[in-house]
Amino acid sequence: MFRKWLFLVLATLLLTGCGNSPEIKETEVVKKQYQASFLNLFDTVTTILGYAETEEEFEKITDDIYTKLEKYHKLFDIYREYEINNIKTINDQAGIAPVEVDEEIIELLLDCKEYYYMTGGKVNVAMGSVLNLWHEAREDGVDNPLESYLPDEAALKEAALHCDIEDVVIDEEASTVYIADPKLRLDVGAVAKGWATEKVCREIPEGLLVSVGGNVRATGPKPGDIPWVVGIESPWKENSDYVHTLYVNRECVVTSGDYQRYYTVDGETYHHLIDPETLYPGKKWKAVSVVCEDSGLADALSTALFLLSKEEGEKIAKQHDAYVMWIASEEEIYYSDGFETIIKR
Repeated sequence: MFRKWLFLVLATLLLTGCGNSPEIKETEVVKKQYQASFLNLFDTVTTILGYAETEEEFEKITDDIYTKLEKYHKLFDIYREYEINNIKTINDQAGIAPVEVDEEIIELLLDCKEYYYMTGGKVNVAMGSVLNLWHEAREDGVDNPLESYLPDEAALKEAALHCDIEDVVIDEEASTVYIADPKLRLDVGAVAKGWATEKVCREIPEGLLVSVGGNVRATGPKPGDIPWVVGIESPWKENSDYVHTLYVNRECVVTSGDYQRYYTVDGETYHHLIDPETLYPGKKWKAVSVVCEDSGLADALSTALFLLSKEEGEKIAKQHDAYVMWIASEEEIYYSDGFETIIKR
């Protein structure tokens, strides 16, 4: 049906509601931990961890999660056409006509406008024309490293003239989206995975850990009220796999870093997190991790805070009850109030 691998991860039996009990009573439900992985959603790896009495029970849960995520994958795609109107459809009709879309696209774009003003324009889904120039250069550079190049400066400046979020006209009553500027293009990559993950996780059973391309969301603790442990990948993998591991129950963990998607030009690396002000990759941080209760918000915050100073980012994070870790170098790691309380010691 689709590419999925399902296997038993933990052979140890855990008891619902009494994970530390040494005895198994006949009346108690024995559950095992399972894991499922998908390779074809949001062009990344999706992994689901959880507990169930049988493999069949867990597979039914993961099939449902896959179906829900697949819908969002198709709706938010900017490169491919499907049987439904999606973000690509809206882009193709820029300056031509409004496009009737599913309510999920309306909700996403309304939230994206909020993220734009919340972050002072650092998260701008109307920057597709600029981001596409970097995407093309990065793809060419990865395929042909010896011929890698930077986007043309004049082309970047021209594209930047067509990034006004208010040119994205949303009619909630008619359920349509119209791009008033023919040269503006939407790119929801900064928030789509986290936003979709959050929506899906609100509709699935408790006690799961869902990771969509590293956007991690827990829907509740493990059996026995035991928190999940989530690792934050080290930008310097040769030294350690993780910078920290964190305890989470119903929170999400999202990281933006300069080591995730990048290419090299003349010995210098250029990553995918583009600052709307400079039109070039941000240079303030190596990585920024955000922990909060909403994966869509965390996705937006991690992108914005990567491009902002610690002082500016801390102010925004505090307004939204988010914990943050900023990494400048191996010797320079900073934490917002509360972050260190969830670090596994």
